[in-house]
Amino acid sequence: MLDLYYWPTPNGKKVTIQLEECGLEYNLIECNIGKGDQFTDQFLSINPNNRMPALVDHEPADGQGPLSVFESGAIMLYLAEKTGQFMPMEPRGKFDVVQWVMWQMANQGPKTGECGHFRRLTEEAGDQSYAITRFTDEVNRFYGVLNNRLYDQRYLCGDEYTIADMICYPWTVNWAGQGQDITEFKYFQRWFDELGDRPAVQRGMAAGADMQNDFSSLPKEEIAGLRALLYNQRARPAPATGGLES
Repeated sequence: MLDLYYWPTPNGKKVTIQLEECGLEYNLIECNIGKGDQFTDQFLSINPNNRMPALVDHEPADGQGPLSVFESGAIMLYLAEKTGQFMPMEPRGKFDVVQWVMWQMANQGPKTGECGHFRRLTEEAGDQSYAITRFTDEVNRFYGVLNNRLYDQRYLCGDEYTIADMICYPWTVNWAGQGQDITEFKYFQRWFDELGDRPAVQRGMAAGADMQNDFSSLPKEEIAGLRALLYNQRARPAPATGGLES
């Protein structure tokens, strides 16, 4: 059985799409990132980077007990290897997929997230026009990268639907909130519409739809405490004793 520590964000939905496409049984374990579940000792024992998603495979191939994997791209590569699905076996095709997984993790995901962050800030945060322009333009560039890649092939890695497509799709669903107009990218839009019609993609995108936060009724002090916990994080101190000395 697979346990997926999850909250319904694009990074989580990448993995649920793959799980659904592979027809795997899995448990969704709520990791409420709006209330700090990612900072608990139990979660940090699975993912020391205190970010979801994280996967625990209770039946790994080596048979040596539960195996945990963090980072969505690493999880998807693990599941592709475990199932033998949605990843070419020969080196040329395999590393074509791997490079697009890395592109998504290093470029599309982080910078689209920053775009959303700065575009959501209220006036009280001060002038964010430089950051908004910078990241909105960079996200626009990403749509151009995808559009040009899909100009003469059905999927990102050719005629075969792979985890490269699955990992990129969730970050494009909120294109309007990213300040984009996808009618400018007709080859991307054809791909976007096709993936959105896949039943497994729809199930993966809908996973955890009941996981929601409503902060409107919380006292201001509690909201301030959550903001202090979640934003502008700095390094967590290592334990003072019991470690290896240099």
